Amino acid sequence: MHAFLALVRKDLILFLYDRRALLVSLALPIIIATFFGYLFGGDRKNSAIELALVLEDGSKTGAAIAAGLEADPGLALVRMNAQQARQAVRSGERKAAIVIPAGFGEAANNALFGPSEKPEIGLLYDPSQPAVLSMVKGMLTQQVMQVVSNEMFGGPGGREATERNLEMLKEQPSSADTDALRDVLVSVQKYQALPKQPGADTSGRGMSVPFTTGDEAVGGSHKGSGPQGYNAFAHAFGGMGVQFLLFMGIDMGATLLAARRSGVWNRLLAAPVPLSTLLLARAASSALIAFAVMCVIFAFAVLVFDVHIASFAGFAGIALCFALVTASFGVLIAAFGKTPEVARGLALFATLLMVMLGGAWMPSFMFPTWLQQASMAVPTRWAVEGLDAITWRGLDVVAVLPAMAAQLGFALLFALLAVWKFRRIED
Repeated sequence: MHAFLALVRKDLILFLYDRRALLVSLALPIIIATFFGYLFGGDRKNSAIELALVLEDGSKTGAAIAAGLEADPGLALVRMNAQQARQAVRSGERKAAIVIPAGFGEAANNALFGPSEKPEIGLLYDPSQPAVLSMVKGMLTQQVMQVVSNEMFGGPGGREATERNLEMLKEQPSSADTDALRDVLVSVQKYQALPKQPGADTSGRGMSVPFTTGDEAVGGSHKGSGPQGYNAFAHAFGGMGVQFLLFMGIDMGATLLAARRSGVWNRLLAAPVPLSTLLLARAASSALIAFAVMCVIFAFAVLVFDVHIASFAGFAGIALCFALVTASFGVLIAAFGKTPEVARGLALFATLLMVMLGGAWMPSFMFPTWLQQASMAVPTRWAVEGLDAITWRGLDVVAVLPAMAAQLGFALLFALLAVWKFRRIED
């Protein structure tokens, strides 16, 4: 037992003495997690879609559509001419551009109920962001339908359009469709002819979206920087903490391989210390360092970015279990690696693959269904989801027990494989 404690103490002293290791283990994950936190929602004030608006239509309808788009909080609109808008989208300054052509208001009124050809609104978009196109189309549809239908039912342009459409229907042969459309237009004309009270507001005569939504974000009990306690920094710090702890495991394995190559490992084995004690001491010191690093990373997140930890027992359990995964992963690298250089390269590839599949870089729900199922076979997926559960989701220690059990299972598997391989090497 004395030898075990002495070996653990030696590793801890060496780590604390190495300032480069401290910098890489603490500063880098904090810096990168901060970047990802801001990138994925940490600054919600600047999340409006940046658009350009080209208004070539001088009608009241065109002006009303433009005003409605400018008032939408989800859009950051700047008026430009057609050439400026095309250049802004091409250069990435604007995500998309809406071009309302000349004569759109009159053409849209004619096409709402009549047989006239539908006018076209131009949409210029950045091909690297196709999702923006769908969002802009939805917002544009809402504004155009509301404004055009309001003008059709209550404005002078609507009365003129109704009369024009009725005249056009007279020139077409009678059919069930034309007769039904004529009846609709006559009814609209009667509605338009109703006497208006002086000063009455006619803005609500048009069609609008026939529902509202009650938006409630479910998850998290802490009133943090996001809705209902969601904090993008919580996921970012969890993901980066997991990634850099695995990097520490790679360094541990490479260090053991270097000791084997230099002969230090053989001298240790020549001492009256069993192989299991050597491996256990190295794994224990690595686990303690990894656990402390994770605690420091999240302490920074709590103090600076208002990340809330709903269950300190749950956090400690998840962090400790993944620290054991990190330690056993390092021993596994040392057991199966040939040289430090080759082992470091292969382990780095495996680590990046686990981090990617674990949802540390992007949420796992964005994966295809088959990949979501496959990612359950990597320990990082359990670690990231466990950290999410006891931070922004606001769950307790009971909720993360499956994640803790899964990580302990991976740690045990890695350790058994490493010990088996080491015994074969020594034999």
